[in-house]
Amino acid sequence: MSAAGISKPKPAKAPPAVEIDVQSALWEAQPEAEQTVRAAVAAAAAHSTSGGEVSILLTDDSAVRVLNKEWRGIDKATNVLSFPAPENLAKGDAGILGDIVIAYETLTRECADEDRDFLHHLAHLTIHGYLHLVGYDHQDDAQATEMETLESRIMTRMDLPDPWRESSREPSGA
Repeated sequence: MSAAGISKPKPAKAPPAVEIDVQSALWEAQPEAEQTVRAAVAAAAAHSTSGGEVSILLTDDSAVRVLNKEWRGIDKATNVLSFPAPENLAKGDAGILGDIVIAYETLTRECADEDRDFLHHLAHLTIHGYLHLVGYDHQDDAQATEMETLESRIMTRMDLPDPWRESSREPSGA
């Protein structure tokens, strides 16, 4: 309380620091990708945790395939991989939350196949990856429902379409 007896509001925690490494020239076709990733991390952090540091790697299918094979034993590319930091690095607000890796070609292919806007889908994959870093998963139906509900809420609060509603998909190519 202040001297006048009025409680001061607690300062808001800062969103996580975001380090983005663009490893593939393919991402040059999407000049708003980094801004979209930063906004998605900030929105996801507002619904889960704040502070810390997240590293994002924007790369291609071949790099993601190598990582997926090495870390998950699956020899194919995927859209997003999340690597939560070990507990000893993730302590406190200044801790490292982990790494998110996104594959350009898989993301582009999904947009074409599912009639999705590229930046909207990128935001969704970033949110999905971030939620994995802070402990969410989708190994069973209950976990999947919880995670998808939160993803929908975050996307809606960003004024982006709900990725889990068929009618909310927008044409790709933005």
